[in-house]
Amino acid sequence: MKARWIVAFLLTAFTGVAAAQQGQAPTTETSLGSVRIPRTVKADGKDLKAGTYTVRLTAQDASPAAPGIIRERWVEFVQGGKVAGREVVSIVPGNEVKDLQPGPDAPPTTRPATRVEMLKGNDYLRVWISRGGVIYLIHMPPA
Repeated sequence: MKARWIVAFLLTAFTGVAAAQQGQAPTTETSLGSVRIPRTVKADGKDLKAGTYTVRLTAQDASPAAPGIIRERWVEFVQGGKVAGREVVSIVPGNEVKDLQPGPDAPPTTRPATRVEMLKGNDYLRVWISRGGVIYLIHMPPA
């Protein structure tokens, strides 16, 4: 009986931790998935060529912090096992997602999704990644 109680307690504790982490960005380096960049853009001031990349969230905060942004960190664009470029990502936690004005074609926040699009006037390429109830927004100007 005691063993059953311990197992039930551990399952409850684990479920609570997982629920608490839902809607929060991870604090360690993690992959956000892959994206296809349709044209050459500027990432951290350097050319990032068109292609498919794995986007990796780093543990490094961007500084100085931008006013009005929830949190900013660096992401790396990895191709062939090498970092091809990096850029700042704006992180919007789950409880703030409702404040975004994403438009009708934005990815859902309830399941993993990615969208890459040129913004009006071709001023910026926006990469919109939804993972674990968190939205990651990357904006890069065309090269």
